[in-house]
Amino acid sequence: MAFGSFDSKSGGGHAMSEINMVPLIDVMLVLLVIFIITAPLMAHSIRINVPQVSAEQIDEKPKVIDLAIDDAGQIFWDEQPVAVDALQARFAAIAGEKPQPELRIRADVNTRYEVLAKVMASARRGGMARIGFVTQPASADGAAAAAPTGTGAAAVQTPAAP
Repeated sequence: MAFGSFDSKSGGGHAMSEINMVPLIDVMLVLLVIFIITAPLMAHSIRINVPQVSAEQIDEKPKVIDLAIDDAGQIFWDEQPVAVDALQARFAAIAGEKPQPELRIRADVNTRYEVLAKVMASARRGGMARIGFVTQPASADGAAAAAPTGTGAAAVQTPAAP
């Protein structure tokens, strides 16, 4: 191995062209020791006989309350007519169930917002947390879906006489 000196008198300032291998060997040996120590830890050395159970998963579907409101403002609780004043008491009676039933409101297009707001306020005061609305997806013909049906406002086009 060639050693250089700091003395400028010893002829020439040539660079040392050899790689010092000692630090590289030290690093390699440290890595080898680390791998030798950690390799046995990666394999599970303790065998445990885990018991097997043949239990089935319980499919518990939450109860759904279907609340329908027609265009006249009449409210139907699971297809049975009910008054607006009696709703809060009914909601309070079922709000404590576990899991809490889901309230699905289906309202007619022509239902007054006032009736819908009263129903939702009674549900919240009764303790209902899961409230949803049932809607229908819009049809491909947007003009036909936008026009209300059954109101007498539908225009019928007839061919003009020549």
